[in-house]
Amino acid sequence: MTVPPEEGSSLSLAQDFPDATYAQWQQLVAGVLRKTGAPVPDESEPESALTTTLADGIAVRPLYTTSDGGGLFREQSPPGFAPFTRGGRAEGNTARGWDVRQRHTRPDAAGTREAVLADLENGVTSLWLTVGAGGLPVPELERALEGVYLDLAPVVLEAGAEFGPAAAELLRLRGQLADGTPPAPGSVLGADPLGHAARTGDHDATPELRREAAALAARCADAHPDLRTHVVDTLPYHEAGGSPARELGYALATGVAYLRDMTGAGLSLETACARLEFRYAATADQFTTIAALRAARRLWARVVQACGAPERAGAQRQHAVTSPVMMTRRAPWTNMLRTTVATLAAGVGGADAVTVLPFDDALGLPDAFARRIARNTSSILLEESRLAGVIDPAGGSWYVEALTDELCRTAWAHFQEIEGAGGMAAALRDGLVAGQLREGWAQRSRALARRSEPVTGVSEFPLLEERPLTREPAPERPGGGLPRVRRDDAYEALRARSDRHLAATGERPKLFVAALGPASAHTARVAFAANLAQAGGIQPVHDPVTVDAGSVAEAFARSGAAVACLCSSDARYAEEAAEVAAALKAAGAAHVLLAGKPDAEHRAGYQSAGVDEFVHAGGDAVAVLASLLDRMGVDA
Repeated sequence: MTVPPEEGSSLSLAQDFPDATYAQWQQLVAGVLRKTGAPVPDESEPESALTTTLADGIAVRPLYTTSDGGGLFREQSPPGFAPFTRGGRAEGNTARGWDVRQRHTRPDAAGTREAVLADLENGVTSLWLTVGAGGLPVPELERALEGVYLDLAPVVLEAGAEFGPAAAELLRLRGQLADGTPPAPGSVLGADPLGHAARTGDHDATPELRREAAALAARCADAHPDLRTHVVDTLPYHEAGGSPARELGYALATGVAYLRDMTGAGLSLETACARLEFRYAATADQFTTIAALRAARRLWARVVQACGAPERAGAQRQHAVTSPVMMTRRAPWTNMLRTTVATLAAGVGGADAVTVLPFDDALGLPDAFARRIARNTSSILLEESRLAGVIDPAGGSWYVEALTDELCRTAWAHFQEIEGAGGMAAALRDGLVAGQLREGWAQRSRALARRSEPVTGVSEFPLLEERPLTREPAPERPGGGLPRVRRDDAYEALRARSDRHLAATGERPKLFVAALGPASAHTARVAFAANLAQAGGIQPVHDPVTVDAGSVAEAFARSGAAVACLCSSDARYAEEAAEVAAALKAAGAAHVLLAGKPDAEHRAGYQSAGVDEFVHAGGDAVAVLASLLDRMGVDA
């Protein structure tokens, strides 16, 4: 029988248990690591073996406690107050949710108009239109927006160097509203001269474009106070392989440059701040995205404070876009999961507007189904999950707060480096930014090649039989500046080689998987080898009825493969690997792999018997697969 507590008393479920200490937890961690045989870099801190290092060199520990926050939590202000870490508005997104902003890049007015109206009728609250080079021609803007109520739907332009004519056209259309009907607040004219220089490498045009953008801001300050004229877009740096802290540092440097331009054109600092919108990438690394958006607000508030503007002017308006870098061309359906996590992170992080890229965005122009799934992603998170019902839900998490602080410190150092080099324009022109991004992407590419950063459906669990999706080609986007990269680039190149081979010969290159012993001995490494092979477009051929070296050789001859991979346990290898490798070589195998990482003594013995290469977790999968395709005669 359960006896309720007496009135006025409290019931603590932990009152009969002693308090656990951090040292006790460390002892438990050390015990588990000793059982697994995992190396421990620092015996005094066994949890260091479980630490993960992010792209910016930030160490993520397995456990955070209240001591990691220090005085951070007590010093924080409520949402809507500087430094705005917890949100730029006191009510956050609780009143209406975030602005569901969908992007349109079709070059024809009729197709754009059809997609725009479908979006607005089904949950989208603002439009993001690519205009000019790589998008809709400026004169076609009126036709594309026919039937759109500009008093209800804000419009955000992305027009590159043509932001002036595009802005003039949008202002003309807004001016056609009935007398006394104000346009919807929240439109953005999209001037981003430094972002354009980053995309195109056209640095000579930058000074004039910056003057034009500042003059546009000055003209709009009084006549159109609801308009934001400038966008600080970090996507050019994100798409070139930038890390979160680098992107934040570049955003600060770009924002400062635009403040200088606008105050030089006669605007007050407070008015100039109100003309800016910041655009960030949201990735499936949800905690980093949450922390980055929170850090961005805190950093910008610090910049505005240092400039001497009123405190309220430091509230940054943020537009989050699900990362194009994470979108894959193979297994595109998995992109739905990535964008869902990224959208959740953007909402939790406090973004004011969120754009969900359709799952087929990497393949060309999205179809109606993909656009529907994209807009419904926000709808489900807002309406069904009630994600906007709590302001800064991650606030107070020791991990998120510590990560926010680390990103602030790292990004501020990058910002100071850019300012010390003469500002963002000089850093772009002199190659400093390009060099930093190139170095960072090379490091990340190594992680992708070794699959320590796995890509589901591409480097892990690929499906060779999946029929590729085809989409109408998207217009060519302006280039010539920073490169555009994707996480699947290296594997996509391998898969493309396999596809061409399939088209030319009628079959894919094959890898014979020689499974030794019972299923309990070989299943794990058979799965590893098959997964590895398919990541490079190589068809694994597995004949499980192989009980001795002779039957393995016969099965290899039937397979039609030129390369074989031995798969079994270490104990079984010691008994049979040398004999089977020799039999495979005698049967015509041009190259024999062994799945595993044997010690030096066994390795030498296997090599003398015919094993040419060892493949194992943590190895360079891209290099191995490229070499195998070469050996199989697959053209590069």
